[in-house]
Amino acid sequence: MFPRRSIVVFACLVVLSALGITLHRIEQGKPGYLGDLVNSKLGNKAQDRQKSKEAVKQEAVESPSEPCSKNIEWLANLDLKYPMHYAQRDIFVRPTPGIRRTSLTNISEILFPQTRALLADQNSVLELKDCPSPLVFEIPDTSTTPIDASRMHFGIATTIKRLDESAPYIARWLKDTGAKLFIVVIKPEKGQPPTSKEMAVRQAKMRKHGMDVTLLPPLNEKELYTETYFSLAKIMYTHRTEEASWFVLMDDDTFFPSMRALLAMLDKYDPARQYWIGAVSESWWSVARYGMMAFGGAGIFLSRALAAVIDEVYDVCTTEMHPAAGGDERVMRCVYGHTETKLTNEPDLHQMDIFGDLSGVYESGRLPLSLHHWKGDAGYSVDLMSLVMNICGECFLQRWQFGDDTVLTNGYSIAVYPEGELANGLDFSKAEETWNSHTVDESVNPGTAHSMSPARPRLELDKQKIQYRLLESAFVNGALRQSYLHKGKEGTNEADTLLVLYWRREDGNVTDSST
Repeated sequence: MFPRRSIVVFACLVVLSALGITLHRIEQGKPGYLGDLVNSKLGNKAQDRQKSKEAVKQEAVESPSEPCSKNIEWLANLDLKYPMHYAQRDIFVRPTPGIRRTSLTNISEILFPQTRALLADQNSVLELKDCPSPLVFEIPDTSTTPIDASRMHFGIATTIKRLDESAPYIARWLKDTGAKLFIVVIKPEKGQPPTSKEMAVRQAKMRKHGMDVTLLPPLNEKELYTETYFSLAKIMYTHRTEEASWFVLMDDDTFFPSMRALLAMLDKYDPARQYWIGAVSESWWSVARYGMMAFGGAGIFLSRALAAVIDEVYDVCTTEMHPAAGGDERVMRCVYGHTETKLTNEPDLHQMDIFGDLSGVYESGRLPLSLHHWKGDAGYSVDLMSLVMNICGECFLQRWQFGDDTVLTNGYSIAVYPEGELANGLDFSKAEETWNSHTVDESVNPGTAHSMSPARPRLELDKQKIQYRLLESAFVNGALRQSYLHKGKEGTNEADTLLVLYWRREDGNVTDSST
């Protein structure tokens, strides 16, 4: 992985650190982990071949000459193991008319030409004598087209506690869009119902931060959560505005990465016709059990015409409903029981009914219209992952390939393929099947073929694929810092490696990140 000379130097630093000897420098000139793989595995000819690719527009773009940030005091706030390998680089994004988001963009340069050994006592200023020049990525120019989602009404049923947890995430996609959000605040399983004052305080705070929200009590204080969830359809329609065309039922842990992409999806449909839009579960087991319905975590989209019908038959549907029916199931039963409307499946909406390692979903290069199940121990930090949207909008989860060994999935990971999988034609149009799913007996669907295809077999971590996962993300002096960590194997002398990117806009037009 590293030249022998570098390993010896690094080992010496480890020994000296263990003896308490203070070193106030960082090793310079050591080929980086990502860059060294290209040099040793593929040789200069491979690099020359990559540099000749005409498809790489960024190579012809003149890079700004601003230096990398030298302050590393923030590392003290992270749970890191020293000594470790460290590298950083700046990326400037340039809004460019005519550019469209791509699933994978090829860059001939090495992402991190060098790493260096970093000791625990080096916690203030980093010596960067040979900081690599910034990269420049051209991104779609959307600055002249502000988002107008006033035709959309959203509805959530949740508790005060869960609302407090969800509000910053909701702000990421709702703020300053013109869309309305109706929040029915329910009583927690243990405790008292929320007071009107508690609701008023939350409503005022969210409105102060640019979210057009209305907090309401349930239609019936004694109703079950599933009944309250179904009632969102009636509540939103009752409080509709003249321009309201779409009514969206969702969970409090549903996240929409791009309101602009969501609106583009809905523009394909006429709200004057009856549409029930959503996504079936990614798990065929769940589909077989619950049916062809729009699963609530992915978002249930009702056109104005269909919402009007549900409002008209709401009382009948409520009376007919089985007490054990879930909220999204109640919507399905009402639609199927009183209309001829069938589900319109939008596969980029995600219920996320798969479990285990979800890297294959996030690293697929596909911009999801919705994400779900990010709360709790199995969740993913979508707040940190999506912060880069403030810099480059829909570049969230976009992929860039560097040379023949490295792929950045923006906001999620940096993956290195040391055994030449990229050079050997690894098919990046297919998602890596890293996840686990329930199988259905006697079904030809192995579990997720209907939802996640095309897919390819998972690679062996730390052998065929070395993954640096997003550890933290924060705004620093107009830039967005992302830190990606690969932890050394437990019980070995392998050091941790931290790779840091600083994202900036050339025009300095960073979206307000406050919540």
